[in-house]
Amino acid sequence: MIFFSVVLTLLGLGTLLWRDDELIGLPPAVVGAGLLVLGVAAGVLWVVRRRRRWERTGEPRPVGNVIERAKALPRLLRERKAYGLPTSTLATWGFAIVYLVSPIDVLPELLPIIGVTDDAGVAVWLLTSVSTVAGQYLRWERERRGPKPSDVPER
Repeated sequence: MIFFSVVLTLLGLGTLLWRDDELIGLPPAVVGAGLLVLGVAAGVLWVVRRRRRWERTGEPRPVGNVIERAKALPRLLRERKAYGLPTSTLATWGFAIVYLVSPIDVLPELLPIIGVTDDAGVAVWLLTSVSTVAGQYLRWERERRGPKPSDVPER
């Protein structure tokens, strides 16, 4: 769903910026704005559905901001067995990185706008996945340590 959102948003932006001729009998501004709105709406829908799934399944929500999650990533990789991070997740992340740096693409960059959407989609998925797992690891790490002394009320 997030990949679909990114593709629609990029197509809408590309249409607004570079298209001069009509598309399906409509001005490019109308088509571009429509695609942009659909892309953003799909992204918002994805976020809402993900939050509902977290609440419904009882899956712990990630904690921490982007910097805290980035700092937690090396600890997560060191403690992956204790945390229970599947090897398949690491392998998928590795394949995504290889895909991003390799010159072989599903959609070649020679195609204007569309050529970079597959790379953009993989990059967005990779960053989202790593950030979510790092946030869940931070929650696990905090629960394992227990409350900080400053969190305990004094008597």
